[in-house]
Amino acid sequence: MSEDRAAATAEWAQREERSSLPVLRLMVWISLTGGRRLGRVVLHGIAAYFLAFAPAARRASAAYLARVLGRTPTLAERYRHILAFATTIHDRVYLLNDRFDLFDIEIVGRETIDAAIADGHGVLLMGAHLGSFEVIRAVGRERTTLRIAMLMYEENAKKINATLAAINPAATQDIIPLGHIESMLQARDRLDAGDLVGVLADRGLGGDPARDCPFLGHPAPFPVGPFRLAAMLRRPVLLMAGLYLGGNRYRIHFEPLADFSQTARDDRDAAIADAQRRYAERLEHLCRTAPYNWFNFFDFWQGAPAPNKR
Repeated sequence: MSEDRAAATAEWAQREERSSLPVLRLMVWISLTGGRRLGRVVLHGIAAYFLAFAPAARRASAAYLARVLGRTPTLAERYRHILAFATTIHDRVYLLNDRFDLFDIEIVGRETIDAAIADGHGVLLMGAHLGSFEVIRAVGRERTTLRIAMLMYEENAKKINATLAAINPAATQDIIPLGHIESMLQARDRLDAGDLVGVLADRGLGGDPARDCPFLGHPAPFPVGPFRLAAMLRRPVLLMAGLYLGGNRYRIHFEPLADFSQTARDDRDAAIADAQRRYAERLEHLCRTAPYNWFNFFDFWQGAPAPNKR
């Protein structure tokens, strides 16, 4: 990963951590006191505030929307993008309290995830900062024994734990910190127990190796680490996304991404490269399907110009 990309990612992560937790605590109080409808009214003010006073996020949103829409986005479209992000944060309050009854949740690829769960060897899910990860918990609502663990960098793990404490101290979400020797062993043990293990593969930290893959008209760097881990675990991998469609509607998407279970060591690097290219390709498809769900509010393409506008 280049120094510019690492700095941009770290800056966004620090800014996100400073801002989202106080906002989230405020939203928790409003939502639990007045309900989701009142909370959604307040969200409009929060989105307008960030559109007006968060210039870096505003520029990143405009740059992304120009790529995915193929033209300069309107002010209303940039506002809609930030509002979608705020809405998914707000909905954590209910999703982490298992209030799935408040939402209309569609699952695309249900047969794929059901078959993988039934196999009994666990499921490795690879996602992105696209939509809501928390809504993926809906998959386990009919299976009370199904557990979901998340692989993430330690600093992000601390942030998530603080988020959970703000929403519901009794909520449980297993976190496996990346960057430790035992991380792969913990992930393997959870998979052996038949659990779901998820990882977001679109964003790394400074110093992480990355591979450029075509994404929305220009090569973008994607971290190699999550794919290398998947190859070492020798498991099939499913692509996952919890897309927000507006109102109370979400669409959970699953599809086969890669299968490292029979990959020989000498073929591992080529298989990882193929999996990353497919990941970026399918991620682009999902972005075009639900364009306001992309929540990387920094220069993802490292200053590369958007393709020619239509």
